[in-house]
Amino acid sequence: MFVESKDIAKLAQLASVLEVSGWPKPGNVHRTRNYDDMVFQDFIISGVVIGNIMEELANQAKEIDDLSKAELGKYILQAVSETDKWIETNTNLGIMMMCIPIAAAAAISNDFDEIQENLGRLMDATTVDDAVNLYDAINVADAGGMGDQEEFDVMSEKAKDELRANNQTMYDVLEISAGWDRLANELTNKMPVCFEIGFPRFRDSLASSDDEDAVNKATVLTFMTILSQIPDTLISRKYGDEIAESVSKKAEGILEFKEDDSFVEKLLDFDDYLYENKYNPGTTADLTAASIFLSYLEKEF
Repeated sequence: MFVESKDIAKLAQLASVLEVSGWPKPGNVHRTRNYDDMVFQDFIISGVVIGNIMEELANQAKEIDDLSKAELGKYILQAVSETDKWIETNTNLGIMMMCIPIAAAAAISNDFDEIQENLGRLMDATTVDDAVNLYDAINVADAGGMGDQEEFDVMSEKAKDELRANNQTMYDVLEISAGWDRLANELTNKMPVCFEIGFPRFRDSLASSDDEDAVNKATVLTFMTILSQIPDTLISRKYGDEIAESVSKKAEGILEFKEDDSFVEKLLDFDDYLYENKYNPGTTADLTAASIFLSYLEKEF
């Protein structure tokens, strides 16, 4: 069965809100931790305002006969631009980069098991216009993301002209940074972290718990599981691979206490450590939101 576009949109909103609401989710904004340049409410707002855009994307995906007409880049730009109307900081560029392809893939899938393959097909079919729109989205969000490569530098004035002249699609420009940016790596490889680590962790955690706080616990465990296995590339870019790997090691050690009464205390201490050192695992948060989205989509098929 196909999932209705309005439900795909609602689940994308839900995933965004649940991710930021996870407590205590170390190193990022959550319900008891604000940052100087962004606060908890910013993320709630950004999760809500993208609903109509996600529904429009899903509706369009259902109607196209050519995957290159899915216009993923356009919808990423629209989502970031809509968010920019309501808040002043970049809260959801990464989440939209992940969730918009997932939403489009879900819209054209008759079964949950088809989503990953359809996602790969959609990314392979992206166009130069998608790449141009992605660059515009990155600039609207005032985020680095694509790096400072001399070729196809997202921040250069001639970037879009270079994309068109060299016929570089969105897939192509993401592939350039896939070696050092986890989101780019996910998008050019059918999202292995989300499908193979994050989504199963969230699903299995929910299935094994009848606790009234089960969704929150599943969110935190998903975040910590991804962070423990996949060094955060936002931390890597800011502070180096060694620091990112040490953060993942700490997360791995804390996960050993997930069934212990001290687990929340250890998470809070880890949160303080990351906050004080400005080690922000923002990429892990984006992967967590996408994993939650997948988990709820599975229930709809």
